[in-house]
Amino acid sequence: MKRKPFIAGNWKMHKSIKEAAELANEIKRRFYDFDRAEIVLAPPFTALAAVADIIASTPVKLAAQNMFWEKEGAFTGEVSPLMLKDAGCSYVILGHSERRAYFCESDENVNKKIKAALREGILPIVCVGERLEEREAGKTIEVVERQLRGALEEIKEEEARKIVIAYEPVWAIGTGKTAAPNQAEEVHKFIRETIGKLYTEDTSSDILVIYGGSVKPENITFLIKEEDIDGALVGGASLESDKFIKIIEGAVLDV
Repeated sequence: MKRKPFIAGNWKMHKSIKEAAELANEIKRRFYDFDRAEIVLAPPFTALAAVADIIASTPVKLAAQNMFWEKEGAFTGEVSPLMLKDAGCSYVILGHSERRAYFCESDENVNKKIKAALREGILPIVCVGERLEEREAGKTIEVVERQLRGALEEIKEEEARKIVIAYEPVWAIGTGKTAAPNQAEEVHKFIRETIGKLYTEDTSSDILVIYGGSVKPENITFLIKEEDIDGALVGGASLESDKFIKIIEGAVLDV
């Protein structure tokens, strides 16, 4: 049986508080009583509380784009999982390729953040994916396996089942290029098989594995039809309500 679609919008470093509220309201109006997909919005830190207030009475969930692994302390510029929980977050995006590239995040750091999020009841959306040169060198599976195993190091099975894995080929993020559905499915299937080896077949079958990388209304239906693709982590297209709404609608056509 196909798992319930999961569609998250990563707004990255876009939107003022006012703009974020307007976008959240537009999505709220369309999906205020929608239960055919898990819908998640990830605005910048400054807009978390405002968006939380808007979607509070709806099934739409809130995510942060990052966090630190300590509860509190002298960590200037960082935000803790307790702060995210206080702001209304149900999810947090961890290990995004932009965090790995620009802020030197390692697999070890991502793992520490996952553990901290789970301790506080925040569900991690964990990103893995290869760069263009790694794909061209035939290292996609090697890179994804290293990142996946690193992320799940010392994570118990009951905790692992709460994690959403997002496969995001770095060469497809913000470039307009999308992995062909069969290319994405190949990696998603490998991720699921690896989880089965690390844990059990039941966990492998239940865990959500979503795709990210230039997802648009035009390609979501082709991606979601693949057996192991459960949804999408949407970047640029999530910044426009009409496009994001069409992506969600496209993801549930056969549900």
